[in-house]
Amino acid sequence: MAKKIGILFGMEDTFPWAFIDKVNELGKGEYIAEPVQIDKLEQGADYGYAVIIDRISQDVPFYRAYLKNAAVSGTYVINNPFWWSADEKFFNNALMLKIGIPLPKTVLLPSYERPTNTSETSFRNLKFPHDWDYIFNYVGFPAYMKPHDGGGWRNVYRVESPEDMWAKHAETEQLVMMVQEEIVFEDYYRVYCLGRKYVHIMPYEPRNPHHLRYATTHQTEGAAREKLLKTITDYTLKMNEALGYDFNTVEFAVRDGIPYAIDFCNPAPDADKNSVGEENFAWIVEHSAKLAIEKAKDYKPGKVNINWGKFVTNKL
Repeated sequence: MAKKIGILFGMEDTFPWAFIDKVNELGKGEYIAEPVQIDKLEQGADYGYAVIIDRISQDVPFYRAYLKNAAVSGTYVINNPFWWSADEKFFNNALMLKIGIPLPKTVLLPSYERPTNTSETSFRNLKFPHDWDYIFNYVGFPAYMKPHDGGGWRNVYRVESPEDMWAKHAETEQLVMMVQEEIVFEDYYRVYCLGRKYVHIMPYEPRNPHHLRYATTHQTEGAAREKLLKTITDYTLKMNEALGYDFNTVEFAVRDGIPYAIDFCNPAPDADKNSVGEENFAWIVEHSAKLAIEKAKDYKPGKVNINWGKFVTNKL
């Protein structure tokens, strides 16, 4: 019997259908891909998928619950929905420091507004005022302020001074924000990592409009570029082994030849043909299909098949 591979997705239109076509081409009838179909969700029920690629559950809690149920029933979910639920960017930074990855200096700020159903007495452990002098001297200005668990470049601010930061922080309501040193870079890369083994490095310009961010090239040349790309590859694999992601992107800003990891919690990264371009799109479609088939081959009915990263398994 053919093994089923599903993809769970929302508004994106180019990657999911190309992924389905590529799996069905490579699977030769032994592995069949389709959009996940849900007409009910019974606790503990196995709905027959060996593998599911998750592209949307970060926005739809019902889907996240569906995927956890699927994982318990044996489906290999990419990415692990339990870890994805627990993960966030500030923790990522702390973990990367422990494994030797260069990072911008970063601090976490309490939310501007108190969370719903809390009061002043809920914050007896929070010292007021914060040690702002230390924070500003440590991070420096200009800096970037962004949600500690967000994505998609939403609610990201460039702040020029303490006054500017406080004014913009007032716009963030109950979001918990982190403030991060600006890395003035000579090169910038976005890197696909699949299965913690397939790596694809893409020159990237985050200051361009969204549809032109991949329309750039390397600034570093010759032997220095070769050394830099080898370092980026090594860091990318090490980071995703620690985090446990099978489908992720990592962004690096290169300053003085050193790649600083800027963003590496992207478990449903951009894979749209219209933004990443033909070459990058072909790579991500080919390798995601290949990975899904590999995981389907390893699928064992009746067993929990998902994997965990080295942090969770205490193997750093």
